[in-house]
Amino acid sequence: MAPSVYSYPVFHPDNVKQKVWRIENMWTLSSEQFCLLAVGASLLSAGCESSFSDMPMDAEQSAEGLVIRSTEGDWREVEERIKEAYAQELNELPMGELVVKIGLTFLGTPYAPQTLDPRGEEELVVELEELDCVTFVETVLALAGVVHGLEFESYSRMSNEEIRGAYAKELEALRYRAGHLNGYASRLHYFSDWVKDNAALGLVEEVFTTYPAILDNEPVNFMTSHPEAYWQLREDEELLVEIKKTEIALSRRERFYVPQQSLYQVEPELRPGDIVAATSSVEGLDVAHTGLAIRKDDRIHLLHAPLVGGVVQISEQPLTERILDKTAQDGVMVARPLG
Repeated sequence: MAPSVYSYPVFHPDNVKQKVWRIENMWTLSSEQFCLLAVGASLLSAGCESSFSDMPMDAEQSAEGLVIRSTEGDWREVEERIKEAYAQELNELPMGELVVKIGLTFLGTPYAPQTLDPRGEEELVVELEELDCVTFVETVLALAGVVHGLEFESYSRMSNEEIRGAYAKELEALRYRAGHLNGYASRLHYFSDWVKDNAALGLVEEVFTTYPAILDNEPVNFMTSHPEAYWQLREDEELLVEIKKTEIALSRRERFYVPQQSLYQVEPELRPGDIVAATSSVEGLDVAHTGLAIRKDDRIHLLHAPLVGGVVQISEQPLTERILDKTAQDGVMVARPLG
């Protein structure tokens, strides 16, 4: 059963896979390039490094024709968290507070990279029992979207199948361009693209787009520069062309971020539940890590799924000090979830 929204036990399962690479604390320029080549097909970095999950999953087709890959355990997690949130009337909370409450229920959930990239056609992967830094953010926001979007009376009449359908719809909207899954190229692989697309849908709002934020003028091209790291790009040249078009379009768009030297200045403006994306200093890569802002001891910390530590956790360091300590991270872009 999912832990109560109001209790936050931190589990340390014996079977959590501990990686040999402690990337977040051992970056050099050469190791950045080497480790990022192993990254796989989503966001990929010091915090979200890769290797495929071996969790068996079943594929099913929704009433709308969407193919969903999941396990019954994942769907139980969806149903229980949504039911618990409604039982505690958390749907009445502002969106940011709701995001934090739901995010905290995942404390101790094992880290697992590359859950979105099983072999075969692109499908909507529903995975709550293992998470990486991006799927953690998407999962929490999708759950919050279902909870926040319904009145209790409407929810009380929903079947488990309808709850599953509502969650799948929210997750698809967050993960795919214009809210619709249309193959691998429609997935929002670059997180700055993710922010732009979800802002256009009215799901999030970009927070810092003026001083002290600055423009990121570096081209985004990591995936097509390293196609060997992505089995889809290795095996399908047409996909490589499509991703290149996405990179060119993204590189031409205005992308603002707050540089690390200005983080102390903007930290008081962050709100709990804000989506924090640590920008990358690695050539061709826009974002290195993602998480949710949470206030602790009057400072903003990161609620996130890092590689180091192996489970969803709250960062020991405040956000500002954490970014300043990471050679491969040079600032943040921030998006605010909207109800």
